[in-house]
Amino acid sequence: MDIKLDSKTILEKEFKTGMRGYNQEEVDLFLDSVIHDYESFKKRIAELERENGELQNELSTVQKRPASSAPGTTNFDLLKRISNLEKAVFGSKLSGNE
Repeated sequence: MDIKLDSKTILEKEFKTGMRGYNQEEVDLFLDSVIHDYESFKKRIAELERENGELQNELSTVQKRPASSAPGTTNFDLLKRISNLEKAVFGSKLSGNE
């Protein structure tokens, strides 16, 4: 994005006056308003770029993590799966029926 104007350029802009020119005070007030908006937009853009960078870093970190469990899996579900695996591996030894 190529921005041609900044607040300093707007502030320092000189306009020629003619016989029936614009009211200079009115033009200055308008340009002050434009400058204020430019500064607000610059701050907001900087905030959004910072937030975007943080979210991209967070996403990258999450994508690098190994998938330890399926979405929606609770600790209870994991314990039940472990219990079933132990029964399958050790069979009746766990229940004391040997």
